[in-house]
Amino acid sequence: TSAALALLGGSVAALVVWKWLGKKMIQKKMEEARRTRDEGMKKMAKAVQQFREQVPSVQTDAILSLPLLELTGRLREGSLSPRTVLYTYLEKALEVTQQTNCLRHFIPECEEQLQEIQRHKEKGLLYGIPVSIKDHIGHKGHLATCGLVQCLGTLMEEDSVLVKVLKRQGAIPFAMTNVPQSLFSYDCSNPIFGQTLNPFNPQKSPGGSSGGEGALIAGGGSILGIGSDMGGSIRLPSSFCGLCGLKPTAERLRWVWLCPSNPPHVPCALGPMARDVDSLALCMKALLCQEMFQLDPSVPPIPFNEEVYSSSTPLRVGYYDTDGYFPLPPCMRRAVKETRRALQAAGHQLVPFSPPRIPYVMNELFFKTFFADGGRAWLDVFTGDIVDPGLKPQVNSCKMPRLVKKLLALLLKPLQFLIVLKPKDVAMISTCRSVKEMWNHHHQIQVYRSQFISQWKELQLDVVLCPVLGPAFTTGYPGKLLTAISSTMLYNVLNFPAGVVPVSTVTEADEEELKLYQGCCDDPWDRTLKQAVSGAVGLPVAVQCVALPWQEELCLRFMKEVETLSRDK
Repeated sequence: TSAALALLGGSVAALVVWKWLGKKMIQKKMEEARRTRDEGMKKMAKAVQQFREQVPSVQTDAILSLPLLELTGRLREGSLSPRTVLYTYLEKALEVTQQTNCLRHFIPECEEQLQEIQRHKEKGLLYGIPVSIKDHIGHKGHLATCGLVQCLGTLMEEDSVLVKVLKRQGAIPFAMTNVPQSLFSYDCSNPIFGQTLNPFNPQKSPGGSSGGEGALIAGGGSILGIGSDMGGSIRLPSSFCGLCGLKPTAERLRWVWLCPSNPPHVPCALGPMARDVDSLALCMKALLCQEMFQLDPSVPPIPFNEEVYSSSTPLRVGYYDTDGYFPLPPCMRRAVKETRRALQAAGHQLVPFSPPRIPYVMNELFFKTFFADGGRAWLDVFTGDIVDPGLKPQVNSCKMPRLVKKLLALLLKPLQFLIVLKPKDVAMISTCRSVKEMWNHHHQIQVYRSQFISQWKELQLDVVLCPVLGPAFTTGYPGKLLTAISSTMLYNVLNFPAGVVPVSTVTEADEEELKLYQGCCDDPWDRTLKQAVSGAVGLPVAVQCVALPWQEELCLRFMKEVETLSRDK
């Protein structure tokens, strides 16, 4: 017996030591990644300093204030040099990241690209424009981390198609921005590079998962960024940070998913983020070129339709200010109502539209797709990693044994109906138990999509105006309210182009009205939402604009109309 106890004790001790060594190894990898980032920042700061000494008379504020269209014009005519613009934005990006922790890494090869574009015979549409890219968009010689330790050892062997096209159009990728761990969050924090903050208020989140992009552009450290969107990851940071952002139809731009946790059947899109709609349109026009279509034959060869974007024909606009699933704060609904009235006054036709069966979309279509395997593929990415606190509720739910999940789902089913079918925990989401069930599930998505399009067509709509989640949440709250993003997730399930435009800011009156907010039935999650968005006076308030698949130009044209009317107020 004593020998058995000694053996057991030795085994336990060995396990403890093994776990301790594993944790030390993780910590060492994370420290190395942070050190590499910090050294890169110092090199860039030194390069900026040298430039300032060589060219002391740069009008920094004047350059940073130029809209993208004006800046491209100045660069093409030669009244501004690409070198001056690049170093101006590098300097500003360093300043913004000190305040917000938005950068994951500078791209030192930007100086080589600066030389390269001056050798081009033709100046591309983005000639000399510094562009920031989200952490996982592949750039040769750099990591695509997704905030995960397991991704720290693999450098990209070549540029992604999107980066190749940006460079061919004369753009200069200069920085990679921070993301939440595994990208499955609309906060922006990971254990390696830490929490990114909102540039307007350090207590608030910039949104996610393209949160580093949101913070950098809103802070003035980038004029154009590329994000990705699987449930709102371009649109939510745009809403939280007061930017314009477009999620195209997923297949319209080249997409390579570098995070191992993504199910391929969740439509995911790359898209631009910027300070105005014209910038988004120019970016799409630049990317939808022959170079893109040749590099990736799976991208439909549909060039940007300038005629649709610049049209002034009155639109027939469907609208709704709530999806009946997760009621949004008063200021977000106010934004839709005010925009609706402005559009009507401008001669557009407004038609009430009610998106069908949103609880079904959220519970049965989106979450069941993502967690079809009970979340096992997603859990695998955290092997040999430290889980970020913001993701722990979801990770712990997925770790529950299947039997416990079934019991929980059974016990909470009656409560689920009481709270308007909002499953607040992924443990309540059923999984696909067979290949046949998975096929049937995919079929259900297509059936829903067809029904949605039929309803749209019956009303003869061109576009739809609807709310987006906001204003910016206090950091840490997005992890507590995963299902609050129904407003954006819907258009990922449908794979429709959707964009966000800031139209207002939170007022004192909004803050007072928020005190009376009860959501669906004043349940704990409605109260959590209230806490998440309180203290937001002065923060941006946005609306969402949607079009049918492949109609990005019409979506952008509608966004431009909304932007113009909001600025004319």
